[in-house]
Amino acid sequence: MWIERRKTKTIYVGDVPIGEKHPIVVQSMTNTFTENIGDTVSQIKELEKVGCEIIRVAVPTKKATENIKDIKSKITIPLIADIHFDYKLAILSMEMGADGIRINPGNIGSREKVKEIIKAAREHNIPIRIGVNTGSLPKEILSKYTHPTAEAVAETALNYMKFFEDEDFTNMKFSLKGSDIKTTIISNEIFAKKNRYPIHIGITEAGTVLSGAVKSATGIGILLYKGIGDTLRVSLSSHPKIEIKVAFKMLSSMELRKVGVDIISCPTCGRCVVNLPKLALEVEDALEHIKAPVTVAVMGCAVNGPGEAAFADTGIAATNETFLLFSRGKIIGKYAEKEAMSKLIKEVERIAVEKSNNIY
Repeated sequence: MWIERRKTKTIYVGDVPIGEKHPIVVQSMTNTFTENIGDTVSQIKELEKVGCEIIRVAVPTKKATENIKDIKSKITIPLIADIHFDYKLAILSMEMGADGIRINPGNIGSREKVKEIIKAAREHNIPIRIGVNTGSLPKEILSKYTHPTAEAVAETALNYMKFFEDEDFTNMKFSLKGSDIKTTIISNEIFAKKNRYPIHIGITEAGTVLSGAVKSATGIGILLYKGIGDTLRVSLSSHPKIEIKVAFKMLSSMELRKVGVDIISCPTCGRCVVNLPKLALEVEDALEHIKAPVTVAVMGCAVNGPGEAAFADTGIAATNETFLLFSRGKIIGKYAEKEAMSKLIKEVERIAVEKSNNIY
């Protein structure tokens, strides 16, 4: 592999391993009210379909905490309870069956309250994700650095690490995030050099789908290139299933995980004889159910395809009258648009079965 991942220990969130010896795990967070079991379960099931491997839910109330058991019984992926301020909600979440909890020790309160969380996590054998954000650093750290620098974020995380280790607790992973790329990258670099705990990466509050995806791809991509990151979330102001899709596209483009269809399409020019942007989206939507790694080309003229897309597993290319269906650069049929789409989908499904059999 062209990227050498940072060596980290393995921890388990439910039955999902997280660490350098395992695939980078893709997760998201529901934007439903956890107090509403139906809405929350429905959204998690949507996320399961697009490949989400761990789900985090907000737990701001006792009612939300009490719902964890019912929610867990209706889903298939591990669930992490996101806790702020009230240590009792963290303990109750574990008692209700949460597979992990996420806390920022700085907003839990006294050290004694954090120790109670650690005690419960040890008893239930549940991992803790320690989250440090630029917007919630301890007062003494802010006083030392005057503002939320990368060094301030890293020092905060290292201080929490030592505190938990002093309590003989090591079943944990860390996240160091900011809404700006530079701070996030540098803080993770500093922290990563000084321990072997798994790191969850992301750019927090990244923004809307377009701007957030660009910021996330840039920041997360740089961290991944540096070998940092055992699990990730792409944070977007959108439906969380978009986060999952962007995350897998990101990992696939960096050859870190190959999951699902990779659509390649030409940028269009004066030779293009079809509405290619529309066609490419239609193909992508039609193949959303494919989980095997298949490269599919959608080309707007016979110049770009099949010639320039000869490396694709399969694809279609428009001509003035028909569509060419090709596989690995070889033309295997000529069809009208509607039939070409149907033939392409069947060809992709055939290749997906073939690849899945070879993998397993």
